[in-house]
Amino acid sequence: MLGYVMAPLRGDADLLISAVAARLQALGWPLAGAVQQNRGDDPALCTMELVVLQAGHRICISQQLGTGSRGCRLDSAALEQAVGLVEGALHHSPRLLILNKFGKAESEGRGFRPLIGRALGAGIPVLTGVNARNIEAFQDFAQGMGQALPPDKARILDWCHAQT
Repeated sequence: MLGYVMAPLRGDADLLISAVAARLQALGWPLAGAVQQNRGDDPALCTMELVVLQAGHRICISQQLGTGSRGCRLDSAALEQAVGLVEGALHHSPRLLILNKFGKAESEGRGFRPLIGRALGAGIPVLTGVNARNIEAFQDFAQGMGQALPPDKARILDWCHAQT
């Protein structure tokens, strides 16, 4: 009930998870979660936004640190705002929780990590993306429950249908 996608190129998993969410919404699935949509061509300088699925809110989760900065661009307060909005949707028994990624914040025990545990505990399947930097932390968290999915929209949709 915990599916994850790893894609070879930066940003590909975000696009794939967003496309899967859009398709399931078009089919009328009640979803909870957030997908990432980046604005800008340069992945290192883009504006990262989370779109909260059940409400359509767009929340900018990146800080503009300026050129030459090497620090984390994640705006933790904005991420927690998105977490709060998604948490409210879990009370409405969604068919699936979709999260853009199990990233650095989740690896450190913050971000969407507690919601993933709550969803799984309530029997709600979870779909997320994971990058190579965070796969070890994800595997530690998942304790063998994570199922690797190929970076293929049709096969991910098949997995989603098989969960419910």
